[in-house]
Amino acid sequence: MQEFTHFNEQGRAKMVDITDKKSTFRQAVARSSVLVNETIYHKITANKIEKGDVLAVAQVAGVMAAKNTSQWIPMCHPLQLSGVDIQFDWKNTNSNYELIILVTVKTKGSTGVEMEALTAASATALTIYDMCKAIDKGIIIGNTYLLSKTGGKSGDYQHSSNG
Repeated sequence: MQEFTHFNEQGRAKMVDITDKKSTFRQAVARSSVLVNETIYHKITANKIEKGDVLAVAQVAGVMAAKNTSQWIPMCHPLQLSGVDIQFDWKNTNSNYELIILVTVKTKGSTGVEMEALTAASATALTIYDMCKAIDKGIIIGNTYLLSKTGGKSGDYQHSSNG
């Protein structure tokens, strides 16, 4: 069986050929987080950020990022996504507030959507930072990682964390 590689016979980068791969249902869930101070938390939840509805804008940014991942990540295949869902959950951590970002991306195709989910989670977090940085530039974007994926030749994956 041929190994997957991103290098051609000349040792130069190439996009992996997925022509012969079976089209199956694929789903990936990625997680990121943004740690903000109490002022930003209250302004976001009361929709008082001067730039607008932070979570609504961040959701749109995340969906747009998922749909355009192949334009950002050179070796990603352009995919026809069948769904992108971005959800938020606040956690109080001492004097700060952590906004958990969960992104679920789905498709039926020949390659997975892990990069689309991770790109969406990153863009969502960056948009939140952008919309709130005038209040506090010390906002911390937390770890961004793949929580799970289903489908494809490599099988299912579940991150060892609790999410």
